[in-house]
Amino acid sequence: MAIQRIIDTASEDEGTEEQLIEVSLRPQRFDEYIGQERLKKNLKLAIAAAKKRDEPIDHVLLYGPPGLGKTTMASVIANEMGVGLRVTAGPAIERAGDLASILTNLQDGDILFIDEIHRLSRAVEEVLYSAMEDFKLDIVIGKGPAARSVRLDLPKFTVIGATTRTGSLAAPLRDRFGHLHRLEFYTPEEIAQIITRAATILNTTIHPESAQTLSHRARLTPRIANRLLKRVRDYADVNGDGIIDTAITSQALTMMEIDDMGLDPADRLMIRSIIQNYGDNPVGLTTIAALTGDEASTIEDFYEPYLLQIGFIERTPRGRRVTPKARKHVEK
Repeated sequence: MAIQRIIDTASEDEGTEEQLIEVSLRPQRFDEYIGQERLKKNLKLAIAAAKKRDEPIDHVLLYGPPGLGKTTMASVIANEMGVGLRVTAGPAIERAGDLASILTNLQDGDILFIDEIHRLSRAVEEVLYSAMEDFKLDIVIGKGPAARSVRLDLPKFTVIGATTRTGSLAAPLRDRFGHLHRLEFYTPEEIAQIITRAATILNTTIHPESAQTLSHRARLTPRIANRLLKRVRDYADVNGDGIIDTAITSQALTMMEIDDMGLDPADRLMIRSIIQNYGDNPVGLTTIAALTGDEASTIEDFYEPYLLQIGFIERTPRGRRVTPKARKHVEK
């Protein structure tokens, strides 16, 4: 049976108030966006050039593990360009007609952000190709012998695509992006700054030592850092005076069973299951999924990136293998 993860980077169904708070934590400008310095440097140049020529910024593809700020960066780009932002997701665009409806309602310079762009259907991709390259929309009117193709002019717009799986993106679609940028994991120092900023927005007092502690448990990911901060804030409000100090932080993290490397029960279950059943031998992804009760895609998207980053698992031609470093950690 799969263990529910307090630090899962998948979106959670929270109330309207929580959603409003989440939105307010998002930076709106580059000077508010902490981390990703190389990405910001390149995008600032691209935006300055586009504004100088009075034209939209070229299409942008943002990729990397979930929770690193791809959606936030799209919003920042729109704000810096001073244009409108239309947000959708690959699975939400089921038919070519859905995409046509979105594209024809855009204004000049608008940005269309497509999350999980690798999940677009092939039929929708075919429509998007000419729209991105020529700003034309090819639609078919009528059926059978009376059917005819009509080409419509579209406003000059920018597509910002976000994906956790660049390898699943069709090459013709990937080639139509002028800017391809990977979002990297953050440093603990950057995560601590993000936590301190979020605490200020949430009107919560947090001690610097507590921010540092949370930063080392947040898996180098801002979304997880903000989520942990909210849960520790809840603990501080109920079991203390609302101030997040070292003792409160330690007690809250112990209750959530998040260890000093940021691993939760689900991570430790996966690592221990591999060790107990296969020792040092490589294990296939589907086998790991069967051991943990999770989907293979969940393991690949939410478990692996961080565990690979900290050297707890490694990929081999025959499968995933737990490293001695991970074995030492879970057995201590």
